[in-house]
Amino acid sequence: MSKLNASRREFLRLSSLLSSAGALGVASPFALNLATMSSAAAQTSVGDYKAIVCLFLYGANDHANTVLATDSTSWTQYQTVRTTNEAGSIALPAIGANGGVIPIVSNTTQAGRSFALHPSMTELKTLFDAGRAAIISNVGPLVMPTTLEQYKAGSVKLPPKLFSHNDQQSLWQAYAPEGASYGWGGRMGDLLAANNSNPVFTAISASGNAVFLSGRNVIQYQVGSSGAVPIAGLSGSLFGSATAGSTLRNIISGDTSNYFQKEHAAVTSRAINAQSLLSPAMAAAGGNGVPNPSQYTNPNTGALANNALAIQLQTVARIIAGRSTLGAKRQVFFVSMGGFDTHDAQRTAQADLLARVSHAIAYFDTTMGNLVGSNMRNQVTLFTASDFGRTFTSNGDGTDHGWGSHHFIVGGAVKGKDIYGTFPVTGLKHSQDVGSGSLLPQFSVDQYGATLANWFGLSNTQINDVFPNIVNFSNRNLGFMG
Repeated sequence: MSKLNASRREFLRLSSLLSSAGALGVASPFALNLATMSSAAAQTSVGDYKAIVCLFLYGANDHANTVLATDSTSWTQYQTVRTTNEAGSIALPAIGANGGVIPIVSNTTQAGRSFALHPSMTELKTLFDAGRAAIISNVGPLVMPTTLEQYKAGSVKLPPKLFSHNDQQSLWQAYAPEGASYGWGGRMGDLLAANNSNPVFTAISASGNAVFLSGRNVIQYQVGSSGAVPIAGLSGSLFGSATAGSTLRNIISGDTSNYFQKEHAAVTSRAINAQSLLSPAMAAAGGNGVPNPSQYTNPNTGALANNALAIQLQTVARIIAGRSTLGAKRQVFFVSMGGFDTHDAQRTAQADLLARVSHAIAYFDTTMGNLVGSNMRNQVTLFTASDFGRTFTSNGDGTDHGWGSHHFIVGGAVKGKDIYGTFPVTGLKHSQDVGSGSLLPQFSVDQYGATLANWFGLSNTQINDVFPNIVNFSNRNLGFMG
């Protein structure tokens, strides 16, 4: 009997994370208090709202064809290494050539260096030139600052399971290999959820389950393009009966003496209430002017096509537009796109992938610039992440698994038109080359995330809690946020 009682107590303790307000003052991820929400809605304004959007590029984007050094020395090295005898050579055409790379000019010059973006990223160049996009050069998982000599000697602690897709995706999102429980987006949500009258809308994924949004208290809320997925049959006619829907609801959410059934019913009831709140808020936002994304142009075929990534970002925009109804002041979002594992046919595949990324980000920026009558650019920051970079060497018509990579930060609060960090030497056998042109990261994911967290409103103590390795780095803030 004592074991059963202990199990019951443990079950109730774990259940309380879902169903009750704890001593930390953070309400349940599913709990709804409509009266409080009405009050918060009246108080929420553009100025006290902030959102972070993680755009994850699954498969590992090839950074060396995304942001390129084009000064004479660098370009010669680039063409030498990336041009092969294969029909699928991955080297891109020069600036000014047909389909050539797109030049960009950074506010901070790097002596003797010049830079460009992939030919498919014309919209991102426009945002960069406008000062609403920046580039972080060579960022990746690190436990502590590491030199090439230390890496080769194994004299410092290294991130586990380097070059493994699943593990590095998890390291980027949750600072631990596959199987991690908490992501840094979810942990930020834990610490700031008290700002929201309904914490269920703190951490939201428009792209399925992601460990990035998993917190200790906050549980990610997953939505589709139409918002929360409703439980079928609860409204309207069910099996030809006008009353069967309400009967079904009573069955799945009614009170009971069985503890498992009781908790299931409570969670189900709260999920129904959350859906009933989110769906009309998103519908109203759509009706009030969150535009549908245009189609993008496939650079390989010239054909117009729908962009699923832009549709995910439209979903995010509609939720942000409904922030007052939802009582939200701090939100973390997750969107993603796959297909970046370009071991083969990279030049063709990446051209289409980056065209979709550039088009989707530009759509989101434009939408934030006039979101139902409000300019939300300064309140919303999007950043990219990916498994890892890829090798600088080519395997013929593709590239293989690497480590460090270049990434984009976009938004009105970004100190844009800049490349942060010393851009790596282009070529092989230099101080950041761990083999085949795979980059030893200059900046850690912890530094990247901590800079965003500081802007988001976390204190230094909270940042230490969210990013366990940040204490090993003297530079906690990379300076790309205003």
